[in-house]
This record gives sequence, C-alpha cells and structure tokens, in this order.
Amino acid sequence: MDGRNNFLAHSLPVRIMHWIGAAAVICMILSGWQIYNASPLLPFTFPQWMTLGGWLGGGIAWHLSAMWVLFADGIAYLAYGFLSGHFRRDILPPRPTIILRDLVDALQFRLGHHLGSYNGVQRLLYMGVIIVICLAVVTGFSIWKPVQLGWLAGLFGGYPVARTIHLIMMALIIGFLIIHLALVILFPRTLVSMLAPVRSDPDNAPQGEPR
Repeated sequence: MDGRNNFLAHSLPVRIMHWIGAAAVICMILSGWQIYNASPLLPFTFPQWMTLGGWLGGGIAWHLSAMWVLFADGIAYLAYGFLSGHFRRDILPPRPTIILRDLVDALQFRLGHHLGSYNGVQRLLYMGVIIVICLAVVTGFSIWKPVQLGWLAGLFGGYPVARTIHLIMMALIIGFLIIHLALVILFPRTLVSMLAPVRSDPDNAPQGEPR
C-alpha cells in the first residue's frame, strides 16, 4: 500500500473545530432570524418554527452565547490553520486558471472529489466563507454595541449599513451551507471523514506532512 494513503483526510483538531463551528453557526442563524423578526429589514419575517429563542430577549441570549463559542472556535481554528500549515496546504486558493478549469469541470459535472484534497473551487469557497464569517462577527460586534463600538460601526458606514452587511454575510453563509450540504449528499464519504479518522485517498497527502 502506498504510504501516502496513511494520512488522515482530516486531523482530529479540524474535525472537532468543524463541528463546534457548525453548531455555533446554525444557532446564530436561527437566533438571528428571531432577532430579525423583531425589526425586519425586508418585507418578510421568518416563521416562528425556523427561529431560536422564542422572543427577542431569548434570541439575543442565544445569539450572543453562540457568538462567543464561534469566536473562540474561530480563533483556535485560525491559530491551528497557520501554525500547522493547514491553510497553506489545504485552503489557500490555487492560480486563477486552475480555479477556472475546476469551475468549468464542476458545471459540467466532471469534477472529481478526493478525500484529503480540495480542488480549486472548494479552496475558493472555503477561503471565501472564512472571510465572510469574520465579517459577520465584526459587523455583529458593531451592531451589538453601537455606542461603545461606534468607531467600529463607523468603519462600515454607520449602524444601518453595518446591519445590512451583517444580514448579507448571513445570506452568504446560508448559501455556502446549501452548497456544502449538496456536496455531502453527492459524496457521503466526506461526512464520514468528518466523523471518524478516515484515511485520505492515495496521492493526496505529501510525504512527511500530516493532514
């Protein structure tokens, strides 16, 4: 057996932080919809069964609690990603020509999937959602404390603009989750690899470099 197939598709820290982050993001989305319903920005509200918290105060409590979990998990993930080389090795997008090639293959349903190796489109999406989540957290802080953190809201053009950006970031995160879940349905092994120490596919892990 090729020794390169002995590397894990996802390391234990990545798997743990993935599920903590996923739970926190889902709680923030559902509680965020509860908060949104109290003062809708658009001409619609979310059904009560799609929200978390029961009322405005409960939604805020859930939102803030999940926010601190996501913040701590995000800091840990960023630190691990940089120190372990995970970002450079697995997340950093390749050259635009490779991304374009993989995007064309994906649109034609010809793009393969290998455990332990992200194609150009996946890398771009993962890097993009990391940036989007960071913006969601920062704008969330600015609209949570618009007086104490007025300077932060000012960087985004004021409270109304910061709130709009925050909602747009939420919509982008939901869009990413839909794509992510669709890929999991198409390639169920990816879910298994996030639950258990599954080996990567051959030729996906460089010698001497842990996943």
